[in-house]
Amino acid sequence: MPYYKQLFLFFILLLLPIHHSFAQTKKINKIDSLMKWAHQTGAFNGNILVAKNNKIIYNASFGFTNVTKTAPLTPDYRFNIGSITKEFSAVALLQFQEQGKLKLDDPISRYIPELPQWADKVTVKNLLQYTSGIPNVNWKKIKNDKDLFEGLQLVDSLDFNPGTNYDYNNNNIFLRQFIVERLTGMSFKNYAEKFIFKPCKMTSSVMTPFENEKNIAKGFNRELIADKEDLPITGGTYLTTEDALKWANCLHSNTIINANSLFELGQQFNLPETQSSLGLAKFNNKKLIEHVHDGRAGSYEALLVSDMNEKFTIILLGNHYKGKLFEISDAIKAILKNEE
Repeated sequence: MPYYKQLFLFFILLLLPIHHSFAQTKKINKIDSLMKWAHQTGAFNGNILVAKNNKIIYNASFGFTNVTKTAPLTPDYRFNIGSITKEFSAVALLQFQEQGKLKLDDPISRYIPELPQWADKVTVKNLLQYTSGIPNVNWKKIKNDKDLFEGLQLVDSLDFNPGTNYDYNNNNIFLRQFIVERLTGMSFKNYAEKFIFKPCKMTSSVMTPFENEKNIAKGFNRELIADKEDLPITGGTYLTTEDALKWANCLHSNTIINANSLFELGQQFNLPETQSSLGLAKFNNKKLIEHVHDGRAGSYEALLVSDMNEKFTIILLGNHYKGKLFEISDAIKAILKNEE
């Protein structure tokens, strides 16, 4: 090759990183402008993190920690992630299956024999896919975990035959947690801290019940009324955006469960608008390519969006519900993909 062509190629290669860096900076600036606009228009009060190619490219806070609107949020604040919490109990059960301690087709009576006869028909898989037919929690009678368990013992019949229909309710989740406790002899909270948070290096994550934790964003509604305090029930989880990213990376990299288990968790009942234990998960040849899960608890709202083909993850955590997280996320995705 002539010398002048070699020289030309050398300069092109030299300029490529600069061009890439400029394009990335432009996208980050667009995301920042979008988030400032979302906050100014009242669509978002919370924390956001965007990662690309396993690197955090945007991490910011907008708004206030509580209803008094005196203390600004910072990235180290933790938010209740609502239904995304349900991934932890699901992962725990798949860990047991990998260890040979449980099978998804087992009836739950095998692990909790003192439940009524309907427990012989409900399988672990039914709990994971919300197809158990177990009626929802009667929250008027619930003050703690003991009340939840006693409420399940009082259920005399199912709403439908297991596996024939879908009902997204919390009794499925609490039963998953009770099975974890029976198999391990420890509280679900302790199990999650030791075998889920710790291996994923989620050092800021806390699960209810807890006391005197700092940097907890407090939910408040549109009428500027603070949310009630959490009941002392196991399971509600508070994460920073960075710990939410660690969770997504841990899950997607098969660090916490293997690829087959992840595929099983992503399966949902065959009806429109149903969710799997991972929320909405898409696979290609049993390989996860998209993971979207949203959550709400009182005035808290949360959204996790991961696209494995485009190699980005978006985390949005809020404490002043506005119901705009999907719209914000869609706009960020468009920026990342160079779309309008």
